[in-house]
Amino acid sequence: MAAVAELLESRSAPKPPLKWAGGKRWLVPYLLRLWDPHRARRLVEPLCGGLAISLGLVPDRALVSDINPHAINFYRWLKRGLTISLRMRNDKACFYTGRERFNQIIREDKADSKEAASLFYYLNRTCYNGLCRFNSKGEFNVPFGRYKKITYKTDFTEYIPAFAQWEFVCADFEKLPLEASDFIYADPPYDVEFTQYSMEAFGWNEQVRLAEGLARHSGPVVLSNQATDRIQQLYRELGYAVTILNAPRMINCTGDRTPAREVLATRNL
Repeated sequence: MAAVAELLESRSAPKPPLKWAGGKRWLVPYLLRLWDPHRARRLVEPLCGGLAISLGLVPDRALVSDINPHAINFYRWLKRGLTISLRMRNDKACFYTGRERFNQIIREDKADSKEAASLFYYLNRTCYNGLCRFNSKGEFNVPFGRYKKITYKTDFTEYIPAFAQWEFVCADFEKLPLEASDFIYADPPYDVEFTQYSMEAFGWNEQVRLAEGLARHSGPVVLSNQATDRIQQLYRELGYAVTILNAPRMINCTGDRTPAREVLATRNL
């Protein structure tokens, strides 16, 4: 893992700015081998989450999307050079005040504001395990975290050059304006019982819809997912080449650190 960390530190792009449960930063060295021969293409990541992959691959051009509008709003403000002036403290009362203010902004239909982006960052850094979870009303409902110390960043202007030719979109993956030559990497939520991370759930129908949709793309495609039997069968039946990797367990309530089995499925490479 030390070698992986050293490789990631050597990349020229800034680090992922958010905590993200189930983030795929560990997968970057595997993906670099697939991406580097195609570096002249546009990278498309339709389910970008915490942005670990896109920032790790350092594309010149990228179309980055997610169904979570608050993550995308935050990234759009990073592209503009976000600076945060609100007070950020690792304090329970401060956290819940910030959470209520954030949800009030959502109710007032101001979720695309700079204040919303700033609060989203603060809540993400301070909440339990960096989870991103919303209730049926679209309100953030993750509880206060258990960190002894948190480092907060206030100046994000270093992201301006990295994102100069990146487009951030909040849309369903089937509605993205793809080009035939795009290199697509998609990391859907694991094929397990899933607590909603946006108002829309991502179930088996979405897993199938994504895999089938990307199988129709004429350019290179890479998918990662938990290696359940039905995921492996689905990908193989659609013509993907399937490799099984051992993934680190980043979050587990039982303390089990046994590597999880992960699928890396590819087409047109």
